[in-house]
Amino acid sequence: MHPVELLELVIVCGTLLVTLLISFILKGKWRKIIQGLALLFLVSFVIFYFVRPYWIDMQIEKKVGYIQNYLEERYPVETWEYRTVPHREDGYESSNPYHIGVIFDTEPQVEYKYFARNKGDVIQLGWSTSELQSDSNNLMHLEVLED
Repeated sequence: MHPVELLELVIVCGTLLVTLLISFILKGKWRKIIQGLALLFLVSFVIFYFVRPYWIDMQIEKKVGYIQNYLEERYPVETWEYRTVPHREDGYESSNPYHIGVIFDTEPQVEYKYFARNKGDVIQLGWSTSELQSDSNNLMHLEVLED
């Protein structure tokens, strides 16, 4: 379990516990109202916890589309493939699933990382290579950030 998930679970359990303790102090209709709110909070968290991976998948697909449009405009004669983080598998918890790797066919040893906020805001975050010695001057698709 990722530390963020553990923290979320602790916060939810703590909130539920405090809410239920408060409900046991109160009497009558207020007890039922507070317990109903606690139940609603629990159901909301369970729905959120199970829907979130699918939501992330939808966002990744959308961002890959933005990056696809950006790359087609910037490199019209190039071909490439994408690499996304398998965020549902163990061992990838520390990786940002929204950082999309792009490997150009003309430069297969280099993976460029892109991030898309929206359709018009796509940036290259960095690059990595499988070669031991690499020179950033030789990278064909390295984009320099303009201020």
